[in-house]
Amino acid sequence: PALHDELTEKFGTFPLFHFWGPGADLVSSQWIIDATRHIMRTRHPDLTLCYLPHLDYDLQRFGPDDPRSLQAAADLDAALAPLLDDARAEGRTVVALSEYGITRVNRTVDINRVLRRAGLLEVHTQDGMEYLDPMASRAFAVADHQIAHVYVRRPEDLDATRAALEGLPGIDQLLDDEGKKAHHLDHPRAGELVAVAEPDAWFTYYYWFDDDRAPDFAQLVEIHRKPGYDPVELFMDPLDPYVKVKAATALARKKLGLRYRMAVVPLDPSPVRGSHGRLPASDDDGPLLICSTPRAVGDRVEATDVKQLLLQLAGLG
Repeated sequence: PALHDELTEKFGTFPLFHFWGPGADLVSSQWIIDATRHIMRTRHPDLTLCYLPHLDYDLQRFGPDDPRSLQAAADLDAALAPLLDDARAEGRTVVALSEYGITRVNRTVDINRVLRRAGLLEVHTQDGMEYLDPMASRAFAVADHQIAHVYVRRPEDLDATRAALEGLPGIDQLLDDEGKKAHHLDHPRAGELVAVAEPDAWFTYYYWFDDDRAPDFAQLVEIHRKPGYDPVELFMDPLDPYVKVKAATALARKKLGLRYRMAVVPLDPSPVRGSHGRLPASDDDGPLLICSTPRAVGDRVEATDVKQLLLQLAGLG
């Protein structure tokens, strides 16, 4: 438990506003690199896991082929060098592992708005703002990048839900029980239907029709209240001329220990240029596993085999 205070004293408070949100950048990854190096020097753990979020940011903002994304990769490479040097000096085996590859997208699928138009999704209104009512809804979707889990309350509503979504532009597949089983998604928390986006599309969580009635959390970095992932949190609202002033004021109030509200996220999802979730069409678009030990890893590794591989490489298998 004392490790928190030790790291904070040495490296400062973890830069949360650089970890996610419009200000997300290399600063948070650098803090994690520094903390990892400190733990390796002082604790010498058998197995060290270090998560660096940096490449998620600009690849989702700008797409994988944008020069800014290529620069982000170069920046992270340079920041990693001291950590890799430390690992080499200790004789460690190093594995660089990505969970997914990000591909270019240029359109959205407002799946919950479609369900609402079909009379399947219900909202309740408070202070003029609309909030998803999952208990009253016959069907609603939890969006996650290029995958959306569609939860259908009653079996008799399944056909109506499927009819509302089949053929919808931007949806490539709509997996039922058999489809989920084929893709190993047939677990108790999966939606009754699982929608898979087309290669250049991704799912928003949006369910309101009028931005004036959007919920209070829509323009916040508020990952726990939104019914789905929102990559638009990586942007500041370009239509608000005072957005940077609002952000600075909110940060000042936070530092003073006052309550603050940083409503700076736009309601237009069109700037997002990178996403993931579909099975990659090519290995070039898939995740990677790179190991410092020659021939320790074959040409392909199943995601479900990674855990055992890491334990074996660490001598813990």
